[in-house]
Amino acid sequence: MPDPTPAARSLSQAIDGGDSRQVNETAREFVEKLTFATADEILAMLEDILTEDWMALPPWARNLAYRLACLQRPDDPRLLREAASDLLSFGPDWDTFAEDLKRRAAELE
Repeated sequence: MPDPTPAARSLSQAIDGGDSRQVNETAREFVEKLTFATADEILAMLEDILTEDWMALPPWARNLAYRLACLQRPDDPRLLREAASDLLSFGPDWDTFAEDLKRRAAELE
C-alpha cells in the first residue's frame, strides 16, 4: 500500500524551499501516492502532517486528500464533518461544498 505521508512531507519541504522545479516534482509524487492510497492511509497522513504543522500542506493538497477519502467513505459522517471543517478553514470559496458535506453528515445520522 502506498503511504502518502513521506510524499506529503517532501511536498511541504519543497514548498518551504521555494524551488519551483522541486515543488513540481514533489507535487506529482504526492498526487500519485494519494491517488492509490486508502482512506485510512490518507487520514493517517493528514493527522500526522497537520499535527506537526497545521499549515504544512497547501489547501489544494488538503482538499484533494479529503475529497479522495470522502469518495472512499461517502457514508462516514465523522469524515464528512472533518472534511467540511477543513474546507471552512480556507473559505469562502469552498463554503458551499462544506455546507453540503455537513448536511450529508447530518442526514446520515
